[in-house]
This record gives sequence, C-alpha cells and structure tokens, in this order.
Amino acid sequence: MNIQESKTLDSLLKVIYKNLSQKQINKLSEKIKSIFKKKIHNDRNKNLWNENDFFLICYADSIIKKNQKNFKTLNLFVKRYCKSFSFLHILPFFPSSSDDGFAVIDYKKIDDEHGDWTDFKNISKNFKIMTDLVINHCSASNKLFYNFLNKIEPGIDFFISSEKKFNGISKVVRPRTSKLSKTIEINGKKKYIWCTFSHDQVDFNFKNHNVLLFFLNIIKFYFDSGASAIRLDAVAFLWKEIGTRCINLPETHSIIRLIRFLAEYYKSDSIIITETNIPSNENLSYFGNNNEAHCIYNFSLAPLLIHSIISGSSFYLKKWSRSMPPAQQGNAYLNFLSTHDGIGMRPLEGIIPDEELQKFFKTLQKSGAFLSYRASNKKDNVYEVNTTLLDALSQTYYGEDNYTVKRFILAHQILFSMEGIPAVYIQNLIGSKNDIKKYRETKSYRSVNRKNWDYDDLLKRLNNISSANHKIFKSISNLIYVRKKQPAFHPNATQFTLQLEDHLFGIWRQSIDRSQSIFCVSNLTKYKKKFFLYNINLIATDDWFDILKNKKIKNINTEILLQPYQSIWITNKKI
Repeated sequence: MNIQESKTLDSLLKVIYKNLSQKQINKLSEKIKSIFKKKIHNDRNKNLWNENDFFLICYADSIIKKNQKNFKTLNLFVKRYCKSFSFLHILPFFPSSSDDGFAVIDYKKIDDEHGDWTDFKNISKNFKIMTDLVINHCSASNKLFYNFLNKIEPGIDFFISSEKKFNGISKVVRPRTSKLSKTIEINGKKKYIWCTFSHDQVDFNFKNHNVLLFFLNIIKFYFDSGASAIRLDAVAFLWKEIGTRCINLPETHSIIRLIRFLAEYYKSDSIIITETNIPSNENLSYFGNNNEAHCIYNFSLAPLLIHSIISGSSFYLKKWSRSMPPAQQGNAYLNFLSTHDGIGMRPLEGIIPDEELQKFFKTLQKSGAFLSYRASNKKDNVYEVNTTLLDALSQTYYGEDNYTVKRFILAHQILFSMEGIPAVYIQNLIGSKNDIKKYRETKSYRSVNRKNWDYDDLLKRLNNISSANHKIFKSISNLIYVRKKQPAFHPNATQFTLQLEDHLFGIWRQSIDRSQSIFCVSNLTKYKKKFFLYNINLIATDDWFDILKNKKIKNINTEILLQPYQSIWITNKKI
C-alpha cells in the first residue's frame, strides 16, 4: 500500500478499535497488509454495471440430478437457459448444520454434495459469481466454536459470552422469536452465548480484532477462488453494545467501509453488497457516503410492489418511490421480488399502516402463504411472508380469478423498469409454486420457496410450450432481452415517478446521456383502464414506440387503453 492507502487503513481501524493503542493499530494494520499484499487488479473500473446486468439468485441444489454433483448440474442449466444473466448469486454452499447453509461449519470448504472449488471456478468462467459471507454468526458445530469452548486458538474470545445472564438487552432488535442467548456448561460452570438468529447460530465477537482478521482472510480466499461479488449476510447485527438496539451501530458501518476499501484495493472490479432486511431509511444508510456497500438490497420494493398488485392501488408504492433518493454513481439498488427468505415485512415499517398490513397478510394467507414472526414488544409482529411469488399473486383483495400469470409477469415488468440492477430468484424464473411437501419434511416455512427441482423434470416442463413453467420462463426471458437494449434502464439512469391515478403505476426513466426516455405505465387491476398520453409529457418532435409490443405510437395526444394487468414501455429511441 502507498502512504495514503496506509493512512486510510489506519484511520478506519482507529474508528473501529478505539481501545487499541497506536502501536497495536500499527501491528493490526501490518497484519492486514500482509493478507492483501498482492493485488488481483490494480485499476478500478468505474463502470461496474449497466443495463445489460441481471442477477440470478439460486442455491447450489436448486436443480439436482441423480449421481451428479450439484455445481455441475447447476452449471449445465445456467449455461443452457440463463445466458442472459451476468451475475449468479449462489447462496451458501458450505458445510452447514442448519438454516439451509447459513449455519456455516467451514468457510473454506464446499459441501461435498455440491462439488469442489474447481467446479465453482468452472461456473465463474461464464458468470460473475456472488458468494455469501455469513459474517455475523457461524454454526455451533464450527471448529472455531469448539476452540472457543476449549480455549484453543484460533477461537479464543471469538464469540459473545457471559458468565451471567445478559442484562440491558431489552432494546435489542431481533429477527426471530427464539431467546437471544443459549446456556451451555463448561467445566461445571454455566455460560451464556449470544445467538441472534438461532441457538445453532452463535454470534461472532468483532470486538476481538482477530475475528476481523479471520474474515478478511476469508474474503481474500473467495476472491482468489473466482468470486466477483460478496454479499455480507445479516451484517446490520454485526457489532453489539449492551444497552443499545445492537443493530446499525457505527462500528458496523466502519467495518463495512474497511471491507469495501480492502476489496477495491485487492480486486478493483469487486462488488460488496449488504443484506440488511430493515426499514427503508435504515437500509439506505448502508451506502454510506459512497464508501460502504456498492449495492444494497432494495428491500421495500418487493412487498410494496406485491401489495400494489394485490390491492389494485399504487398509493403506497408511489409515495415511497417519490421519496427514494437516486443512488450515486458507484452505488446501485439491487431490486428483487422475492428470495429464498420469502418476502420481508420490516421494510414496510412506517410506509403502510397496520390496518392495511393486516388486510394484506390475510389475502396472502388465503393464497397459501405462511407468516413468520420476530421477537419484539409488539404482538403479532410479522417479520416475513413465506410463499412463492406465483402463489402470492394468485389472489387479490377481491378474491381468485384467472389472471395469476398476468399479475406475475406484470410484477416483473415493473421490477425491470425500476432504477437499480434487477435480480431474479430462480424459483420465480421457472414459475415455482409452494413446495408443501418440502415444508412438511423440514417443518420450516421457508422451505415452501426453496424447491429442489429434478433437472430432467424441469427441462421437460420448460420445453413443453403448454406448461405454465414454459410460459413464465419465456415471458421473463423475453422481457430481459428487451430491457438489456435500453440505455434508459441503466441502473443509475434517472427515475421520476409519474402523477397518475392510483390504479396505475408509472415511472419515467432517462438515460445517463439523456438521449433516451422510457415511460413505463402499468395497469394494476383486472379491469381495462384508460390514460391520455399527454399526461406523461411525450416530446412532440420525437417518434415514440411501444417496445413491449414493438409498435409505433402514431399520435401522442391519443388515449391508451390498457388491458388487465398490462404494462406499456414507451420510448423515443427504439433499439
């Protein structure tokens, strides 16, 4: 590192570890420099993404084939069917004791069922891979925790513990209903271990700087193994201080700044993404001053968009979208409709009132959804809704109808039009329905949206032109094809929310060089709806095209009739 980079590193460490002397900071700094002593890339590419970029989210075993390692099966599928995606987010593929991979036993090993690092690198030849860094906790079966219990290095003081019950924890924000601590016995003495997520997931103690060094080594290892992006799982809970909420603390933000600084230093085209399933304004803080996450999950968008389609009203979606700040150059939103975790509800806090939320929940439950709760001072505090997106959209406030697939496609049309990088969960791409069988086997609500597809069966469905899976896959693939051609859909292109009636939702996107505008208007109801083109400010000197129907707009003063759950993308630059 040059002198300025060394100063930056030292200043970040001083903010995190205020109790360390300058001599100790210098020693820690030298250890970090030794980890990242050789760069992969030297020149930072400022164009980390554009309108061509899409994320595909999946597990290593989302698609399985008998007598074949899961990475090989996944590689076969994505190379054949998912070439339009540039990024592949493979959810935790390490040996794990619970939570479908998020209770990591060994951070440097790949679960034998999935394959090995050679298989991983083979996938990375065709896709930029995002891997999870499960940084807040690990499995209670991890060797580090064994070492901690037996006072062996590495592991001494790696975890948060107390010989007495934790006091002053009433303010702690929890994502689960389990007790915050578990009790263990060591040499006849009780010890209390901090467990934010489950008693099988023990929280790291980042006040011990050796924990930081451990994870910096892991980050380097992932980059060396072929990863292009790293997702910091549950990072908002990282730093704990008794008497506080133990979420979003300043030290957590400083550690993210440090990780970004080192990631950019070591691998110039790397991307750091924070996973913070929290209210919108709190989530936005993880951009920092363009010095923390490159991308943040746009958690509020998914439940707001689903609510709009189910209710037939864009009122809350419009209110939120108007208030969202544009991401700075070098930052971007990661937009999605659902993930392996279902549909998070904390991001709706302060946006949709409780009475309306209860109506929303009841409708989703009628569609087969499960509700998961979190510990709080408030009763019936829903943390997430567990369902596939297809099932979530199978009913509206007004009951069942025959428009489920249309609503499903509409949701993606709106998703793909919004500022940010689109991410598609594989279960959505192939039109999965709730996997009740898997839920009954695991007793976990989340299992309904984590189906393990048989490779051959899935291919039969995708190749059957009459199947719902084929129709959904084809529709989404076509949407991706159209979107990728439009400069106005660059993740950082300007976005304005249009002033339309509540049964419609509309935005205006404008390319960074201002040469292309796209007006995206969607009908959120099962009824035909009209709107006048003069309400969306089409310039008279330009030619305008509906690029979803590949049709020229002949008269910009005319009235447009939108069919039930139809979207229209109108642009002045047909590409």
